[in-house]
Amino acid sequence: MIADKAFDSNSIIADLTQRGAKIVISQHPRRAQPIDIDLDIYKWRHLIENFFCKIKEFKRIAMRSDKTDTSFAAMIYLSSAIINSR
Repeated sequence: MIADKAFDSNSIIADLTQRGAKIVISQHPRRAQPIDIDLDIYKWRHLIENFFCKIKEFKRIAMRSDKTDTSFAAMIYLSSAIINSR
């Protein structure tokens, strides 16, 4: 699971560890016991977050105005193609 500091909770981390998930969560600087994270995977979080910010520029996606999952997915693919062509 890749997440930001909002998910830096011992109970959340313990639950995910018990389920067998690999945890890559940014930690609060004041955390008493820092947890080792894979920094290469964490760098991908930034790219994914940027993608969602760019995709939300399209009003139809940000407002979720599509009625079906298929048309919503099509708009995501279309906006991704437009973003990639810029």
